[in-house]
Amino acid sequence: MGFFYFLGQKKFYINLLIALALAILLLWVAIKSLDVFTRHGEVYIVPDFSGQTIPQIVDQQYEEFFVLEVIDSVYDKKAEKGAVVMQHPLPGSRVKQGRHIYLTIVSESPEMTLVPNLKNLSLRQALVTLESFGLEAGTLDYVDYFARNAVVDQLIDNETVEPGTEVVRGTIIDLKVGLGKMVSKVNIPLLIAMKKDEAKKALNYAYLNIGREYYLDGDDTAHARVYKTDPLPKEDNLIGLGEKVNVWYRSDEYFDFDNYLKQFVKDSLLLENILEQNITREE
Repeated sequence: MGFFYFLGQKKFYINLLIALALAILLLWVAIKSLDVFTRHGEVYIVPDFSGQTIPQIVDQQYEEFFVLEVIDSVYDKKAEKGAVVMQHPLPGSRVKQGRHIYLTIVSESPEMTLVPNLKNLSLRQALVTLESFGLEAGTLDYVDYFARNAVVDQLIDNETVEPGTEVVRGTIIDLKVGLGKMVSKVNIPLLIAMKKDEAKKALNYAYLNIGREYYLDGDDTAHARVYKTDPLPKEDNLIGLGEKVNVWYRSDEYFDFDNYLKQFVKDSLLLENILEQNITREE
């Protein structure tokens, strides 16, 4: 009886409206506070920091919008010391203010590594080992030795280098390799559309050396890909172990290598695999 009587009172409805209004007001304040705290809808485009040093970035007052954090460094003797070479998120990404931007910069001093013991390894094992140590294979010099394709000696600047020697990462190690008891000849690999470092590696794995190099579209080595080789990669074109293959390059900005490859690859499946590898390298 008392409860239903209370429902009929005007004060009940006034208090109910006041309570609802306060609840709505508190909810609105909470939502607005959350928007301010999370900066709802306020995003910034991540700039491209490549090639800039941290002081240069700070001078542009980017620290007001992002938290810059250097997480790694790499050595590149051609790049400016301290310059950014990689970043995450990538340039053009949309992020909120205060987002951490992780940077990889060029180190002030070269990264060092140890020379592995390559003697008596097969050439392929030696090439894989050099790569794992961050070193580069140089000239393959085939010498009179009973074990074919076995590493006889390892050199830097024509001087034998002992295993465990500390050198700059990326140092070129020349290899003396066994010729074996029988005269052997090998096929020339198809290098068309490969970049310089890929072509050199392919030749090394085929027991050959890169010879003279010609750039037909200027000195833009970043876009240079193999256009022609001498000797040509024919099935009946065999050359001796350690011989040199001359290479001509053209820029992939001016030349259509996809169609050009069709002249050399008759197997459609093989051609498809090569084109997919080229796309992967570009990505």
